[in-house]
Amino acid sequence: MIKGYIFDYGGTLDTGGQHWGKVIWHAYERQQVPVTEEAFREAYVHAERTLGKNPIIQPDFTFYKTIETKIRIQLEYLAQLAPLDPLDYLAPLVDDLYPRTCEETAHSREVLLQLKQQYPMVLVSNFYGNIATVLKEFQLDGIFDTIIESAVVGVRKPDPQIFTLGVEALGMCPDEVVVVGDSMDKDIIPAGKAGCHTVWFKGEGWTNDPVDESPAGKVITDLTQILK
Repeated sequence: MIKGYIFDYGGTLDTGGQHWGKVIWHAYERQQVPVTEEAFREAYVHAERTLGKNPIIQPDFTFYKTIETKIRIQLEYLAQLAPLDPLDYLAPLVDDLYPRTCEETAHSREVLLQLKQQYPMVLVSNFYGNIATVLKEFQLDGIFDTIIESAVVGVRKPDPQIFTLGVEALGMCPDEVVVVGDSMDKDIIPAGKAGCHTVWFKGEGWTNDPVDESPAGKVITDLTQILK
């Protein structure tokens, strides 16, 4: 008997199941940034590590400012590898990505509001300490009963303990909770280890390698499928 839901945020509610690395790379392609995908992938990893190790993202940073910061770090890294001026591409990339994110989160909001009529929900996310600001920006605030953010609780996926915190916040047993996420390694497998049911939001991954779907209880390709 399912009594509650835990949702991932990044890659689940804001990209339609796509890995953020691929989402940003496709923007690079559309804006014709003169770098290879291999170089971009290096820059993406560099930016993620930089933001993970340093308190650059502040609690009041909107998503717009967050993605702008992330892409600026990527472009500054790439400028060391290729003849490009980061200022030529920063605004075009951000202005390409932001409306698409608004569209995806609006779609997610419609689904979540319907689900909220029946189930309590918790958000569990590896984020930078500004998830509350981002949720408000996209009108997703007030939907989740509790927000468990890695930068705040000191536990990061793929540690199953972060999902246990979500289950405890719901006041339920693990087998009464469904976890929905886009990452097999960071969401589905650890949530399963925590004893939860799982729904894998299958989209374009960071690599093109085939993924073993067997750890997932269910597989969806659009968030509306949750309602069925």
